Amino acid sequence: MNKIFIIGAGIMGRGIAQVCAEAGNEVYLTNQPLDLLYSSMEIIRRGLQRLVEKGKISELQLNDIMDRIHPVEDYGKTAEVDLVIEAVPEDVQLKQKIFRELDEISPVSVILASNTTSCSITEIASAVKNPERVVGMHFFNPPTLMRLVEIMPGLLTNEKTVESVRKVATGLGKEPVVTAKEGVAGVTSRILAGLLNEAVWVLNDGIADVEAIDKAVVLGCNHKMGPLALIDLIGIDTHYAKTRMLFEKTGDLRYRPCYLLEQMVKAGLLGKKSGKGFYDYSSEPPVQMNIFKK
Repeated sequence: MNKIFIIGAGIMGRGIAQVCAEAGNEVYLTNQPLDLLYSSMEIIRRGLQRLVEKGKISELQLNDIMDRIHPVEDYGKTAEVDLVIEAVPEDVQLKQKIFRELDEISPVSVILASNTTSCSITEIASAVKNPERVVGMHFFNPPTLMRLVEIMPGLLTNEKTVESVRKVATGLGKEPVVTAKEGVAGVTSRILAGLLNEAVWVLNDGIADVEAIDKAVVLGCNHKMGPLALIDLIGIDTHYAKTRMLFEKTGDLRYRPCYLLEQMVKAGLLGKKSGKGFYDYSSEPPVQMNIFKK
């Protein structure tokens, strides 16, 4: 497989595109609205330019990588690729709509993968005539640095599809983990969701402020990043959607999303991508938002 089509040019999609291009693949990247598509191409270039300035890659390598990423405005090229990776927001109906469209124009030999963290692969696959070719392929944020790729079959996914995607992940320099079966949010996201959710409840209950919670987990649990800073990096809207989905699917109170998350989403406090979340990113280093200070 050396031709990959990626749908969604947000933080995850553009990161996956860069990883695929760095591994020598021809990559087609699309997004609606289109302005994000072209701004993401510039973000990829600026990130690579920083690597040039640090001496980690050459200017020639930068140009080669960028030449392998092709911004496209529709799904036409999906008829010519080996693998499609969908990386749009966590909305199962949106994903089904996309996969239904892909099913109409892409040959059955093309593998359709979703980067979802919480939506059911089986539900997504129900939108296509050949659910055997649909699989979960979950990269972690940021895709350019995180080595793990979780691969999850749906109820009807073919073993050959799983093995093909495992080989692709290995070829990208990643360490794949293949789940034995489909489970809500897989392995890492499910475990992590409970931890992150509890951190928000600790904040909401007034036990400690943002900086204290993050410092306690970093120093006490030897984590590289505090849980609230991590939610800001993931995206508060993304984390909220994931915990809500987990709670709906499992009924487990560990995943009951705190009302504070819903308030923050409605207030536009989405984390790092919006400039403000639990922290204010307008300064360096970021500082916790005044509304959370004790």
